[in-house]
Amino acid sequence: PMYSRIGKAAYKADLSNTLALMDVLGHPERGLRCVHIAGTNGKGSVAHMLSSVLQEAGYKTGLHTSPHLKDFRERFKVNGAMIPRGTVTEFVESHRTAFEPIQASFFEWGVALAFQWFREQKVDVAVIETGLGGRLDSTDVVTPEVSVITNIGRDHADLLGDTLEKIAAEKAGIIKHRIPVVIGEAEGTIAEVFRRKAEEMNAPIRFTDQDASLAYPLDLSGPHQERNARTAIEALHILRQRGWAITEEHLARGLANVRKNTGFAGRWQTIGSDPLTIADVGHNEDGLRIVSDMLKRTPHERLHIVLGTVN
Repeated sequence: PMYSRIGKAAYKADLSNTLALMDVLGHPERGLRCVHIAGTNGKGSVAHMLSSVLQEAGYKTGLHTSPHLKDFRERFKVNGAMIPRGTVTEFVESHRTAFEPIQASFFEWGVALAFQWFREQKVDVAVIETGLGGRLDSTDVVTPEVSVITNIGRDHADLLGDTLEKIAAEKAGIIKHRIPVVIGEAEGTIAEVFRRKAEEMNAPIRFTDQDASLAYPLDLSGPHQERNARTAIEALHILRQRGWAITEEHLARGLANVRKNTGFAGRWQTIGSDPLTIADVGHNEDGLRIVSDMLKRTPHERLHIVLGTVN
């Protein structure tokens, strides 16, 4: 697992490795109908919301997210069920000889596995979350039905750029020619980066109205999840316009059952009641600000924090 072993040095300056892997596999990314999601925070939440609604609409739905919390197989799901262990080991055994000369990273192997498995499973649609950035992310070999960029914050600045505008430009790399794109949260110069890229790609662009009331109950807590839900709903409306059979009832059931339908975990998740124990994966400035806001909304007397960091 190269990324785990050598960290950010495994991040590539182009997509040549991924394209080489796709060649070996006979290009499982081609013809994959999908939604492609980038952003600093919220992309995992939006991905799981979209997957839940598409499942409720009766579509066989693939979901590729990262990182995992406890089990590598969490990254690969069809209709909420994780990939079987045997499928993972068979994939590695079958392709090790062809993949090793490419010197693919841990994440690139995972992307190849996801696309191959989704093809074998004959999914109707796949929800694909970028790993890091957008333009150079291994997942950026797909042509989606709709692209989604949740928001822009400071994370991975050493790889993506030292200003929010530079980070936005990297995320904007998932905007494809004539493919509609939904922006969750952006204003000012950040919004302008997306507008320019969309214009260049002749892609219809929609900015989510984050002041709109949320018409559906949500099983995830906090105003940030309501913002994520509005972004997901905007993308689902575009899918509906493109011919996907998604009703109001599917939207309502999907958003009310995200955890149940997809196994979504780790976002303001209550894991114990005596004492009240909450786990959250917030790991950058914006994510920890949200954790702080949620703590202020939660009545408590004595607060103990266990915090793990990399940098």
